[in-house]
Amino acid sequence: MNDVLEKIKKHLEKMNNKKFINNLFIILIISIILLIVVNSFTGTKYRSQETPKNELIKENNYDLEYDYSGYLEKKLTDILGKLKGVGKVNVMVTLENTQEKITATNTTKVTENTLENDSEGGTREVHREDLTVQAVTKGNDGSLLVVKEIKPTVQGVIVVAEGAEDPVIKEILYEAVKTVLGVKGNKVQVYSSKGE
Repeated sequence: MNDVLEKIKKHLEKMNNKKFINNLFIILIISIILLIVVNSFTGTKYRSQETPKNELIKENNYDLEYDYSGYLEKKLTDILGKLKGVGKVNVMVTLENTQEKITATNTTKVTENTLENDSEGGTREVHREDLTVQAVTKGNDGSLLVVKEIKPTVQGVIVVAEGAEDPVIKEILYEAVKTVLGVKGNKVQVYSSKGE
């Protein structure tokens, strides 16, 4: 190893300073280019590993927005299964309509009344009204500004639960669903599940 260092030292002493600085500069530039290339390859791998997380978040938002009944079913199944005396629970929720989003709008109304006289002495009143409605967008992406979201209305709920053969447990499940969803009793049915 010492021989190699000595050879390098002798070689550097033979070269003049300009040549040494030029060579050092070229090595520096080549090193920077190599670092950029290596970083771009490793950066791509890192981003590709991160993509599934972003897709998972998008899927969850999609489910919550477009599968509201599934969201309610999962929440009800989780909470009803924790009640004393209740075993495995399955819930089905049907909806009357879909989620509605009310967006902000700019409304311009122009009203014009004109009284016209014709050459024969008659008069005519002209009433004209122009209404312009324009949706308000937010940010640079052009998405609509949502003022209010109206969740779908629950049409009916069926609960199938272990332990519901007991009238007390059945009544507890019945009241819990009515309370959580704010629906009338005729929209809720509770059944006992068959033993598995």
